[in-house]
Amino acid sequence: MPDMLVKLYDLPPVEPLGAQLRAAGVDVRRALAPEKHLVVDWVRSTFGGHWASECETCFANHPVSCFVATEGGKCVGFACYEATCRDFFGPTGVAEAARKRGLGKALLLACLHAMQAEGYAYAIIGGAGPTDFYQKAAEATVIEGSKPGIYRGLLR
Repeated sequence: MPDMLVKLYDLPPVEPLGAQLRAAGVDVRRALAPEKHLVVDWVRSTFGGHWASECETCFANHPVSCFVATEGGKCVGFACYEATCRDFFGPTGVAEAARKRGLGKALLLACLHAMQAEGYAYAIIGGAGPTDFYQKAAEATVIEGSKPGIYRGLLR
């Protein structure tokens, strides 16, 4: 999976989608420190240990660099930035039953806007799986020659 590059100074707004999701009972927001164990456990059980490790790292950042989507008091999605490398977006995931509702895009845009607010002009999406999604959601472009990138030799 290649890395992708996103121009943070030309992002679509997140708020219209956020308002739509709130009206449907979904809240997309920055995670809080006391939720760390709940979020990391959910990520581990839903997506595995590698992503849980990256997610856990984000709770040590100031501000916390993990966003969550919640519905009915439960986590249904997450997105992180600055987990493995500075200026990197990811990992991110949405529970299978909650997909196709815009949560992934809202989480992505919330993180990218937070990165822009922290002073970055560009963001790297590390090891981007769904490249078409990132291209449509944030006009991300593939970084040629970036595969396998920083995850080369990752212990499995």
